[in-house]
Amino acid sequence: QVQLVESGGGLVQAGGSLRLSCAASGRTFSRYVMGWFRQAPGKEREFVAAIRWSGSSTYYADSVKGRFTISRDNTKNTVYLQMNSLKPEDTAVYYCAAYIGNVVITTASRYDNWGHGTQVTVSS
Repeated sequence: QVQLVESGGGLVQAGGSLRLSCAASGRTFSRYVMGWFRQAPGKEREFVAAIRWSGSSTYYADSVKGRFTISRDNTKNTVYLQMNSLKPEDTAVYYCAAYIGNVVITTASRYDNWGHGTQVTVSS
């Protein structure tokens, strides 16, 4: 198991940027595939981005491709989500998730470690 704590959310105007961080505890962080998901009010949790343990493989939802970038620093046990050109429809609670594996996946049920989330609000 790994403990995950997100930070970096906030209120930003459309077109602005935010950088989310997810700090993980545990000595085996580098074995985990890390993902970001989000959930808007009244909607189901949806995949945003994921990154393989080595950082060599990433995957993005079509809705954020070209605007968001996921990265990780295994020396700091931290994964990041750089969000640029934010839109009001990006407003949601953003969750960090992890599972031990070697394949980047988009299905939330496959991730067995979750943070508590951080709110991102984009005003128009």
